[in-house]
Amino acid sequence: MKQNSILIYLLIIIFIALSCKSNDYIVYYNKVNEIDSLYRIANQPEKAIKQYRKLFKKYTPKNQERIKEYETYIKLADQHQQNFGGRKSLYKLIPLIAPYEGSYGSYFGLFKKYGIDSTEVKQRIADWKKGLNKRLVDSFSIAFVRDQAEGRRNPQLMEKNDRINAQLLKWTFENYGYPSVQKIGLIGNDGVFMPMHPLFSHMVDEKEYPYFKAKMLEYIKSGDCIPKDYANMVDRHNLQISKEGIIYGVYLSYDAIVDTIKANQERKKIGIPSIKHSSKITKDYFKK
Repeated sequence: MKQNSILIYLLIIIFIALSCKSNDYIVYYNKVNEIDSLYRIANQPEKAIKQYRKLFKKYTPKNQERIKEYETYIKLADQHQQNFGGRKSLYKLIPLIAPYEGSYGSYFGLFKKYGIDSTEVKQRIADWKKGLNKRLVDSFSIAFVRDQAEGRRNPQLMEKNDRINAQLLKWTFENYGYPSVQKIGLIGNDGVFMPMHPLFSHMVDEKEYPYFKAKMLEYIKSGDCIPKDYANMVDRHNLQISKEGIIYGVYLSYDAIVDTIKANQERKKIGIPSIKHSSKITKDYFKK
């Protein structure tokens, strides 16, 4: 009886372990980079499909700008007549493309092929918008306008506004976590564009910088913070404030010196593609 109880307990533990999604998204991002290079550089789409399928069973998928790993997986699988999960997977894709307003039109053909009409897609996007944190959307809509006040040409006003935004960001971290696109979207009130990287780039001289640096690394691991947003902030701080020199090769200026080998090593630590791979991704993106 005791042996049976122990066996059941062990089986429950194993089941929970297998059913839980992984949490360290740095591992995920690095795997995505490996798979992306399979089809983008090595031209092995079927191998990429297989590895993406395995990855998305382990991790809740992201759909990073330009790499678009989940979208790529679905489209490649569809092109090669391989199973990607059909409607169920397409429903997962909708909230990932929802922040990019107007872009969903290019997916209608694929959705229609699997029995999802444009009305349903639009309704699901509308429902996604309703689920955003209204308080944060309002706060960050104001913050992004404030960030660009007078084109950042008035030093005193710029310093004052950056101080206010630093306090908002810290308050958000402490009360709501990272303000990702799944919390606040990408387009705020009155059409305000809200990409986080310029806002954090302007935090490099604030007293909260060490706090942001530590917390953002945690949020990269949890899948909330985009690695490049973190790298851009750290590079700018190292170049302009601490004078240590950039380490990721993300924030570039005319006087920046990049050690490519070291930069690629540091990039891998936070899940960013190598400099050469990133260049290929950018080149392919602007070909479209």
